[in-house]
Order: sequence, then structure tokens, then C-alpha cells
Amino acid sequence: MKQFMLSICLLCACTTLQAQGRKHTTFYDQRATLFEVLPTSKKDIIFLGNSITNGGEWTELLGNPHAKNRGISGDRTDGVLDRLHVITKGKPAKIFLLIGINDLSGGRSIEEIAKNIDEIAERIKKESPSTRLYLQSVLPLNPKFNMFVDHMSRKKDVPALNALIKDIANRRGLTYIDLFSEFVVPGTQDMNPDYSNDGLHLLGKGYQNWVRILKPYLGK
Repeated sequence: MKQFMLSICLLCACTTLQAQGRKHTTFYDQRATLFEVLPTSKKDIIFLGNSITNGGEWTELLGNPHAKNRGISGDRTDGVLDRLHVITKGKPAKIFLLIGINDLSGGRSIEEIAKNIDEIAERIKKESPSTRLYLQSVLPLNPKFNMFVDHMSRKKDVPALNALIKDIANRRGLTYIDLFSEFVVPGTQDMNPDYSNDGLHLLGKGYQNWVRILKPYLGK
């Protein structure tokens, strides 16, 4: 029910956005302006992304007060670019980026998405050279829940997008973290239903799995 209500809220927000000719949703503006007044420092580990990142209680999950949530539900690569200066001004130690699935559902090509992710990486390098950026793969989807039709229609494009994200990481000397393989049902391209109850967002067990995957990168 919680995920269903979130979906309805995001749908309404997007409808309002279109009607008003706004660039971003009201929820985006609420979160983005909150991040503007929250302090960050060189010790911080920033989790940057959309609703999947937004849903994680990162400080508690990692037991680290420097782990900070900078996810915005519904965000896309252009949204990250528009608010990136707020992230980089604090010169954080690490940024874990997970973005792209909402770009797919919105009709963007994987090449356009990759170009924006590459620009995000370039901006971080320029604006905060000491920050270590980790590019995380987009998670798999599972259509069996009959939700998020626009997302599910692009399910087949996720592996190809991840390949482009990996190429960006290799070309720029960044760390690529393959979440997809750790969340998929073996032998398929479907999100493991143990980790999600709507085919897109994560259950608590999903966040625990994510933290398990990230642990080797947190101390580096």
C-alpha cells in the first residue's frame, strides 16, 4: 500500500508538473531545497539518485553518521545535473550514484542517459576533484506485479544501459558496481521478488542486500 500511494503521489506530481510547465516536480523542489540547507563535509558519503536511493535510511543501514541520503523520488539524470552543485560544494569523500531508470520510463534513449551520466561524472571531477565517484548499475525490473507500466516497457534496455554506464566508469577510471547481477533472478532479467513488492522499489531485505554489496567500497 505504501508503494502504491507513493506511485499515485508521483503520478499526480508529474501531472501537475506538466500542467504548470514546470521543469521539476514539487517533490523535487521540496527535497532539493532541503538539501541546500543541510550541511555536508569532506567526511561525508553521499547516496545520490532517485526513489530507490531516497527510500534508504543510509545512516542507520551503514551505522555511519556521515552516510547521507540525497535521493529524490522520480529524479532523472537531468535533475541530478541541476542540483549537483549542492552536492559538490561540500567536497564529500564519496558519492554513490544510482540513476537512469526514470529516464528510460520517460522515453530517453540509453545513449542520451549515458551522455548525462558522463556529464555528471565530469562535473564531479571538476567541482570536487578529491571525491571518489562510484557508478552503480541500474537495478532489474519485474513486471509480474503489474505496476509501473512505463518502466516495465523499457525493461529490455536496462542491461544495455548498464553496459554504457560500465564503459563510462572504465573510461574515466571510476569504480563500477554491478547491482543488477546481485538483484536478478538467476537465468532471467527479472528483479528477485524477495527484494521488491512492486517490481521497481526495494523492500528492507533489498536494502540489506545493497549494503552487503557496498561494504567492500565503503572503507576505501
